Amino acid sequence: MAGSCCENNCAVEALRTRQKGTLVKVLCINAMMFFVIAAAALYGQSTALLSDSLDNLGDALTYGLSLYVVSQSTRVKARVALLKGGLIFLAASAVVAQVIFKLLDPVVPAYEVMGVFSLAGLVANGLCLWLLWQHRAEDINMSSVFECSRNDIASNLSVFVAAGGVWLFQSGWPDLIVASMLAVLLLRSSFRVIRGALKELNA
Repeated sequence: MAGSCCENNCAVEALRTRQKGTLVKVLCINAMMFFVIAAAALYGQSTALLSDSLDNLGDALTYGLSLYVVSQSTRVKARVALLKGGLIFLAASAVVAQVIFKLLDPVVPAYEVMGVFSLAGLVANGLCLWLLWQHRAEDINMSSVFECSRNDIASNLSVFVAAGGVWLFQSGWPDLIVASMLAVLLLRSSFRVIRGALKELNA
């Protein structure tokens, strides 16, 4: 009996150690990519790329919170997942505000900057998704982290498509359309994470 308990505790501790190691890696990747892509978005005047950078910032904060609760109870993890959902919602709201601003003051973004940095983000987020794949169904904490990382892939691909649209039409509309779509994606993700967290809290 004692041996069985020891084995269970060791297995749980090993799982937590693996989760922490993965979260540290993806946290560093996303923090670095936020600064890189945010600078590129401001230089290239791209709302879609700015949305991408805010997504990276939200993920970095999310991974930091997830790292904090790895060893906590399911209830604490659910509360933090609720906070993550709120952070994703704030990122979506920031993108909506930027879209409205650009509608009032139109600008044609630099499609070259959008294309290059969306691909750089795709490589970085693809690495994060690969690292998180093994943890996607372990608990509410890691599943919400995986949800964020999966959104990033769609975000990067969308910005790349927007860059092609800006180049083709020489217009800022593709940038704004994609940014709006990304805002909707972020909102849906936010609601899913919040719904999952509330379900855990009410269980």
